[in-house]
Amino acid sequence: MRLLDVPTLTGGRRPTFTIERADDLDGYHRLRRVVFVEEQGLFAGSDLDDRDADPRTVVLLARDRSGAVVGGVRLGPATDGPDLGWWTGGRLAVAPDRRAGAGVGPALVRAACAFAENAGVLRFDATVQPHAVGMFRRLGWETVGPVTVAGRPHTVLRWPIGRIAALVSATKRDLGALLTGLAPGGAGWVGDDGAPVPGSGLIAACDAILPSMVERDPEWAGWCGVLVNVNDLSAMGAHPVGLLDALGARDPSHAARVLAGLKAAAAAYGVPVLGGHTQLGVPASLAVTALGALAPGPGGAGGVVPPVPGGGGQPGHEVRLTVDLGGGWRPGYTGRQWDSTSTRTAAELRTMGAFVGAYRPAAAKDVSMAGIAGTLGMLAEAGGCRAVLDVAAVPRPGGVTTGDWLTCFPGFGMLTAAPPGTEPPSAGPATTAVCGALETGTGVALRWPDGELTEVIAAGVTNLGAAHTQENR
Repeated sequence: MRLLDVPTLTGGRRPTFTIERADDLDGYHRLRRVVFVEEQGLFAGSDLDDRDADPRTVVLLARDRSGAVVGGVRLGPATDGPDLGWWTGGRLAVAPDRRAGAGVGPALVRAACAFAENAGVLRFDATVQPHAVGMFRRLGWETVGPVTVAGRPHTVLRWPIGRIAALVSATKRDLGALLTGLAPGGAGWVGDDGAPVPGSGLIAACDAILPSMVERDPEWAGWCGVLVNVNDLSAMGAHPVGLLDALGARDPSHAARVLAGLKAAAAAYGVPVLGGHTQLGVPASLAVTALGALAPGPGGAGGVVPPVPGGGGQPGHEVRLTVDLGGGWRPGYTGRQWDSTSTRTAAELRTMGAFVGAYRPAAAKDVSMAGIAGTLGMLAEAGGCRAVLDVAAVPRPGGVTTGDWLTCFPGFGMLTAAPPGTEPPSAGPATTAVCGALETGTGVALRWPDGELTEVIAAGVTNLGAAHTQENR
């Protein structure tokens, strides 16, 4: 299978070889024997190991114009069991007569990086012999540390994967500067999913749907206009009591399709559409505003329980993800939008929506378009903390890559922070698990099964700052 055949892999030079994913490994294994056994004496007899027997292992081959194998590299999951998005690369071999200036080695490394990132990998390591470290460094790899392999010194290097940071930058990074002087939510409510309405027991939320989504998938856009607002209210412990929509559409038929999705979701969640505005003959657009009511407070007298803040987390709190793993990728949005809600019953949707209000954790946020990792960064930022996410503990649907899952919109997903040992109530069909912690510092790191931490968000996500200083809690 042809994978890549472009000058980009060779630094702009016209390539004299192609790179493909291997179907037949015999040529690659022969080359490895020549290089690692006969030439370098790194192994005795054979360099084959358990990674070669793992069906998940991928081999990329470089072939010259005659079809002969002139180089190869293997890559695949670093651990047994489910693929956690941590891969390693190795056994990079280039034919002796193709090492001087042909660019085979660098091209194979670039191809391996591209393949790994496309496979949803978030950590990609390689164990490299001393003579190859310089090449890897020139290609952008970062040094992790020394290690010994087969009695010889090697260096572990890591390819920097910026998928999570890029998503955060594209969706949330500029909010702090844009909202300067507005004080959204009022004092003490920074980075929350909704805003308390002064002098009432109500929470207000508002979301705009991507215009491209309104245009290409109008029913889904209408459904999501309700879904994301109900999630916002739920994250603050409120239940929805009414919706308002502002719809722009090119013609009545397109508007009807958007409204059909909106009405279906409103019925499923049991929330009335109170009114709104519709404009025809304009580009597609949809914004929905929702009002939610907080539960009555103890003792009656018209009081209500306080909202659950997004910024209530503190160092030492456990991070829990409660997420609906049912459903699947929305057609046309694979890797970006998980539809777990459109096939749920009204009772199931309302049970999940009541989860945070019944749990009342110290902090909560619903997972937004910034994904699980980016939303966790917002929760940590609002609490003046740093977050560590244990990759292996994150609930994830089978067959979904870690990279996609941590950066997608999951339909129903709530991140909460609470003191250790705080047990949550049932969330209906949703799965809940402790999968991280808040600690002193800033940003978000992923913790891997070997204990290694990789920084994926260096500092604040929104630059809105913390709701409170730790000293003033």
